[in-house]
Amino acid sequence: VFDYESDLANPRKGGIEGALLEPKYHAATLWISTISCAPFVVYLLVSGSAEASLILLLVLFAVVAYSAKHLRFKEIPVLDSFTSAVHFVGPMLFGLSLGHGNLLNPVVALATLAFMLWGMASHAFGAIQDIQADRQAKIASIATYLGARLTVRLAFASYAVAAVIVIFLPDRFAFAALAALPYLIVVGREFQITDETCESANRGWKRFIWLNFFAGAIISALLIGPS
Repeated sequence: VFDYESDLANPRKGGIEGALLEPKYHAATLWISTISCAPFVVYLLVSGSAEASLILLLVLFAVVAYSAKHLRFKEIPVLDSFTSAVHFVGPMLFGLSLGHGNLLNPVVALATLAFMLWGMASHAFGAIQDIQADRQAKIASIATYLGARLTVRLAFASYAVAAVIVIFLPDRFAFAALAALPYLIVVGREFQITDETCESANRGWKRFIWLNFFAGAIISALLIGPS
């Protein structure tokens, strides 16, 4: 809804990589999104601890602040990638807190840091393909600020550091580092990318859509598997 005007100028939008919703549906979409979520938010706030409620409110704020007018965190370089990562990591932390997990546990802290780096790397790499379109629309991002080549190398480094961190997790969870290998290969292929050839990163981004299923399967198997 909030990105409609800029998405019109982006050739990627209009399909699996981002729908284009006609303006006449914008108001209804916002109302339905708010009303459909409200009962669950209220229930979770009432039934959860103060810690869990605070995390939930922060996550909801991050979701709105990313695109909403007058906030638009997505247009503040680096903060855009951080906020995007919070959309993934925040629900995990909320679930742990709601289940009375110890968020200060060293294992949880390491996993959270690795997950944040993964999320920021994914967002940063995804922003590369839109450098030209974003600059034409006068939209800032981590990629328009750092440039294609530096951004892709920063994304590669973030994935690599996340994998190294995960290796130090106990028991079988260290094998989660294997999930990062395909991402490193895909991102590594774009090391020589330039701002002028930024759209070539789309081929890697499309692979991410399927790699996420692979990574999710590995993590899920490790979580539910025997110790």
